[in-house]
Amino acid sequence: MGKQKQLQVSAIQNGTVIDHIPAPSLFYVISILGLDHITNQITFGANFDSHKLGKKAIIKVSDKFFEDDEINKIALVAPHAKLNIIRDYEVVEKRDVTIPDEVVGIVRCFNPKCITNTEAIVTRFTVQDKTNLALKCHYCEKITTSKELKMI
Repeated sequence: MGKQKQLQVSAIQNGTVIDHIPAPSLFYVISILGLDHITNQITFGANFDSHKLGKKAIIKVSDKFFEDDEINKIALVAPHAKLNIIRDYEVVEKRDVTIPDEVVGIVRCFNPKCITNTEAIVTRFTVQDKTNLALKCHYCEKITTSKELKMI
């Protein structure tokens, strides 16, 4: 047998690595963080084997450091995501994501009669339950759960 070849993803000098993203949520995370609209170098991969998730995805963003409120938005679709902050090719900080207390402008209210679905109004939810995701609409007070979760 020959040597097993392994594809290596290049290290980044400075930036953020987001790991432990559920594979099906990869493109939600890219969209939530606005990575589809920036010019930084971005490397991502999906369907890597993971003991916890079965299949996971990873994103590396060069020269980009996120604010807590930006990162915590991804907890809605990637609650076990881990962040590694890289400076000069070294991990200088590791962070877990946490679901924020309020979610503004990224989730659609599941209630078709909600004013946010008929008027140009930014959605706003209060997080009622972080374990079994439950978001209470500020306008119609209906609860949106992870089963009904749709990103804007």
